[in-house]
Amino acid sequence: MKVYKFGGASVRSAEGIRNIARIVSGVDGNLFIVVSAMGKTTNAMEIVLENFMKADRSASLAKLAEVEEYHIQIINELFKNPASGIDFISPLFNELKQYISQGIGDDYDRWYDRLVSYGEVISTRIVSAYLTESGIGNSWLDMRGLLVTDSNYREANVRMDESEVRINKAANFSEERIYIGQGFIGANIKGDPTTLGREGSDYTAAVVGNLLNAESVTIWKDVPGILNADPRIFENTVHIPELTYLDAVELAYSGAQIIHPKTIKPLENKKIPLYVRPFGSPNEAGSVIKAKTSKAIEVPVLILRKNQVLITVRPRNFSFVLEESLSKAFSIMNKHRLKISMIQSSAISISVCVDNTRYLAGALDELANEFNVNYNENLELLTIRGKNQEIVNQTTSGRNILLSQLTRKSARFLMKEL
Repeated sequence: MKVYKFGGASVRSAEGIRNIARIVSGVDGNLFIVVSAMGKTTNAMEIVLENFMKADRSASLAKLAEVEEYHIQIINELFKNPASGIDFISPLFNELKQYISQGIGDDYDRWYDRLVSYGEVISTRIVSAYLTESGIGNSWLDMRGLLVTDSNYREANVRMDESEVRINKAANFSEERIYIGQGFIGANIKGDPTTLGREGSDYTAAVVGNLLNAESVTIWKDVPGILNADPRIFENTVHIPELTYLDAVELAYSGAQIIHPKTIKPLENKKIPLYVRPFGSPNEAGSVIKAKTSKAIEVPVLILRKNQVLITVRPRNFSFVLEESLSKAFSIMNKHRLKISMIQSSAISISVCVDNTRYLAGALDELANEFNVNYNENLELLTIRGKNQEIVNQTTSGRNILLSQLTRKSARFLMKEL
């Protein structure tokens, strides 16, 4: 049994969904398909939510109408009888309209998971119906009833034991060869919808692969595989045909967008290989992540994270920061969900690099109750794995470097354009 995951770019158009059908039709064995929301639907649903939280229901419903029209347009291009496809999604949009018309936006994270998660439910309904119309039998599954999580809304953790029981019961391959489920979403034990973090569909595919003991997991993307840098930012990128699990974890932690950071662990636990293959050229091999490779990565890997913030905290009483103050500062950052990607300390201060998120302001306010706080916004964090001085000079030229860290293999620079 294999797991295939198709991201938002794969299902953003009618032609993309036709290509999914072509890829799936070439698989002889059992298959579990994980699908993301279509195109930029998650971004659009976040706008729906923002307006809902501001009690601007008319603006929220207007944006939702745009989302609905986008999906209907794809259905009209895709189905011989569009009414059959629309019948699958109309009840879902009606549920959303009812929530928005009657609900009260009292908890952003909880409502995020309840409303935004519909993007995946809608996309899988359309993909499942189209595969059926194309003669590819399949069963649609609602992952909100199969992946059991905790109640850490927006970044929920999967409870593997309970999820394993549910998903093995639902995905009975003696009855059906192909199953389709949503990436990114689950539900807590009470049935309240949860999400696994942005780009969490990769993680869903890995969890499903683990729980169903898949022979492999394949993530289909609009790139030829794993590259040594983002081709939208850096020139002359190089394809990396194979990586170890450790390589992938290090790259994901540094901010590489190709793989979600939580994806590797469920696969490594059972030594399941992860393939990253080009959606537009499905016959190409792409890249594979596995336990052992024939040779190490031979080219420098460059990862650039934008929209970073450097926070420096100092105890007000001039005590050493690496005593009790340290745990207090990190406790506050953890409470506000700040993701720390770089740390540097001195005798009386500690500096951290974090993503600029909606939680930042609250964290800064609470830190200021205990510490003297300074911060810099609009920074970039560059990680170079397999560094050499020529690459360092090329990539940091014209930048003001606020913080740097060097190890045997890597260099990291927190910087701002001059």
